[in-house]
Amino acid sequence: MAEQTPALSASEAFQLAQDAAQAMWSRDHVAKALGMSLEEVKPGYARLSMVIRQDMVNGHAICHGGMLFTLADTAFAYSCNSYNQNTVASSAHIDFLAPSHIFDMLVAEATERSLGGRTGVYDVTISTRTDAGEMNTISTRTDAGEMKTVALFRGKSARIKGEVTASLSQA
Repeated sequence: MAEQTPALSASEAFQLAQDAAQAMWSRDHVAKALGMSLEEVKPGYARLSMVIRQDMVNGHAICHGGMLFTLADTAFAYSCNSYNQNTVASSAHIDFLAPSHIFDMLVAEATERSLGGRTGVYDVTISTRTDAGEMNTISTRTDAGEMKTVALFRGKSARIKGEVTASLSQA
């Protein structure tokens, strides 16, 4: 992974990623409204989760693709902003591989693939995790504790002016 701030030690870079994530989380009303949990952030990486609620399923009784996209996009955002430099999406694409259902726990893991200049490329894998609440009779779950990939997302980022933590006072 490329680091934008090579002068930082590993522990300083980790702390900076934590601070940037907390600054973003403090004003991320969409993620909170959808019940997302910020599980882990480190430089170039983020993992978020979300349990599929009844109001997130479509007419086929499966999770609406927009919910999957939003979860992936949110993990992407935390990953590419982990260097504390304001970064936005310039493009994104998602492939839906398998359905997910009400009460499934979705886990989105975003990983930096390339970072250079003002742009980056990030891949996000969305999987179901078997330790969610109730279990639906129609489920993407396999054996206890296993993960099943339900979507793959690729996002391209563009760095803009400012720092994530510095913009807290403007929230």
